[in-house]
Amino acid sequence: MSLYRKLLERGEQDKPIRIGMIGAGKFGTMFLAQAVRLPGVHLVGVVDLVPTNALSNMNLVGWAEDQITETSLEEAAKTGKTHVGDNWEALVACAAIDIVIECTGNPIAAVTHCLKAFEEGKDVINVTVEADAFCGVGLARRAASSGVRYSMAYGDQPALACELVDWARTCGFKVVAAGRGHKWLPHYRQSTPDTVWDHWGLTREQAKRGRLNPKMFNAFLDGSKPAIESAAIANAAGLDAPEEGLLFPPGGIDDIPNLMRPKSEGGVLERKGMVEVASCLTRDGAQIEHDIRKGVWVCFEGDTEYLRNCFEEYKVVTDDSGRYMCNYKRWHLIGLELAYSVASLALRNEATGVPADFRADVAAIAKRDLAPGELLDGEGGFTVSGGLVPAARSLNKGLLPLGLAHGIRLVRAVKGGAAVCWDDVDPSVDNEAFRLRKEIERLYTADEAGKTR
Repeated sequence: MSLYRKLLERGEQDKPIRIGMIGAGKFGTMFLAQAVRLPGVHLVGVVDLVPTNALSNMNLVGWAEDQITETSLEEAAKTGKTHVGDNWEALVACAAIDIVIECTGNPIAAVTHCLKAFEEGKDVINVTVEADAFCGVGLARRAASSGVRYSMAYGDQPALACELVDWARTCGFKVVAAGRGHKWLPHYRQSTPDTVWDHWGLTREQAKRGRLNPKMFNAFLDGSKPAIESAAIANAAGLDAPEEGLLFPPGGIDDIPNLMRPKSEGGVLERKGMVEVASCLTRDGAQIEHDIRKGVWVCFEGDTEYLRNCFEEYKVVTDDSGRYMCNYKRWHLIGLELAYSVASLALRNEATGVPADFRADVAAIAKRDLAPGELLDGEGGFTVSGGLVPAARSLNKGLLPLGLAHGIRLVRAVKGGAAVCWDDVDPSVDNEAFRLRKEIERLYTADEAGKTR
């Protein structure tokens, strides 16, 4: 039965999927625009650091005043209304809530929220992919040990790319590469929140109208988000990160089969089984037609003569050898698609992507020369961007993951373009995200030494 029919049934039976959401920024607001019209789903509570902002965003996307209540979460669950407040701990502890959506975009806070939700017996859909990139496998393990489920967020590119990889493998194809698109030129690496709209393609007025966060959008532009999302894809889909980081080869959808094949066959990959990102701009900045900037793709192989003949007979676009082709989803709709995760998790008991291994990591890379005493401001900020690296290399070199480069102070100078290491930062910082990351590092370092995990 389709998910939508199942949702209708839950609505008709007055047994809605009961969810709570932490964070009502851009992604959360997009979900709010859809949640208000979903059958069989009851958004019991929304919590945000600034509840008035959440209320304003709910009003923006069509929520009526009589759908919102200032009463308790428990009362909201009984009346079918939605509580708005600032107490995330009360939300994850509320017995009436089945699924918690972590939607803050703050990776350190997200880890705390997820772990507490697991302890309270809640399934979690983690929109904050920044947290998934540096400790997703640890979150998935904690969820499993608590008897609950952890899921990546549908609508975000990692979950969509993982879906394509799963489709290809389930059909019997060997996956050569998978990833997303992006708008990329090398000098974007130094972009800051002050320059992001100059490169993005929006005016400052359009950005203000859309209530867009310049730091968050700059995380896309400066290469941080592509690295973060590529790490999430690699760790969930069992793919590898390039040794020297993402190459961002320029090309449109039909160029992917030629690009995303091994170098030995004319492509850009070190080997088969990698993640990569296709740029929608040529190296001189020209727009490429039929680009995949806002979408995801999987490149797979016709490794028998019969498969290659089928490609030819059905006139699919392949590489120039006829061996490789791709499938893709050209657009992702971010929070507007998040309900698919809610329905899949609640009605099919299936996560829309879950990290199974630690194969790729995102290192914090200095945007400029950084001095001792400077405070790192995380992805999209003024101090660091993210670079994709193989997890084993990150562990061997002691690289600081980008997701933890928030509010942490340097104790040593770092040259622009260099990776920040654990030894470069204040060692006294301690929180749940740091502890979980260190747990993962010990686990995988021990595994490399021949121990079982």
